[in-house]
Amino acid sequence: MTSTPTDIVRAAFRHYLAQDREAALPLYADDFTFTSPRDDHIGKAAFFERCFPTVDRLKEQRMLHVTPADAELVFAYYEYELTAGGRYRNVEAITVRDGLISEVRVYFGGAV
Repeated sequence: MTSTPTDIVRAAFRHYLAQDREAALPLYADDFTFTSPRDDHIGKAAFFERCFPTVDRLKEQRMLHVTPADAELVFAYYEYELTAGGRYRNVEAITVRDGLISEVRVYFGGAV
């Protein structure tokens, strides 16, 4: 069975929430880059060191929409609540090339 870019993105979020690094690693290209308001084009190793193990900050995260924009680009729109309080929404533009996540660009939203 061939996974679509949308399937791959959904799996990446599932593995993040479960903190299953071993299952998540093979979904990301070796030349993967991650950009957010706090990170500027960091690589795969830095992403898995700094960003992946942050789920303990979350009380809850819900995917609202996972929408393909074209053959490679998927938009993920989600809402999350922090353990410290506050509910927010973000959008991620995720490029899936040749079955691997090659780039994630995160756009922070405001409080809900």
